Amino acid sequence: MVGDSLSAGFGIEVSDGWVALLQDRLNAEGYEYRVVNASISGDTTGGGLRRLPRALERHQPSITVVELGGNDGLRATPVAIIRRNLKRMVELSREAGSDVVLAGMQLPPNYGAAYTNAFAAVYAEVAEELEVTLIPFFMDGVALNPEKLLPDLIHPNADGQPVLLENAWSALKPLLAEPARAMEAATALP
Repeated sequence: MVGDSLSAGFGIEVSDGWVALLQDRLNAEGYEYRVVNASISGDTTGGGLRRLPRALERHQPSITVVELGGNDGLRATPVAIIRRNLKRMVELSREAGSDVVLAGMQLPPNYGAAYTNAFAAVYAEVAEELEVTLIPFFMDGVALNPEKLLPDLIHPNADGQPVLLENAWSALKPLLAEPARAMEAATALP
């Protein structure tokens, strides 16, 4: 998991964050995956790209979730740079033997329609071009719901984390190997 504050658990207990909840669900359902959260609050696609090679080498993930770009957008980073960084992260992950899930982001409208539309579209474009799994809008069900947000109305609170998990789960589940319990049961059959 390479992300920013949305995945690092900004403003909440890390154990309440969607990444920790993902590990809990994997364990409960018998999947033998260890989730490594390499997310840093405030990170950008450029920062993630710089950190990714070492993380891939160190952890050798079978699946890499890239949840970055929101901070780039809030800084009005040119969409071409965001696209280049996201594409390179996908390429590096694949070269390391990892499947990739790309978490799409959207911006508030105050950045202008041209920029916000181009920003939102970059995730689908990269996912389609490189044929990777896309979460269309990672903050769906949370972004415009004050009950699911911290007082800053940007970051998800503990009540918003299960929604983020569901948004990610629907993209992740098809990439997961069969749960250990199902495999054990299958091998125990005569």
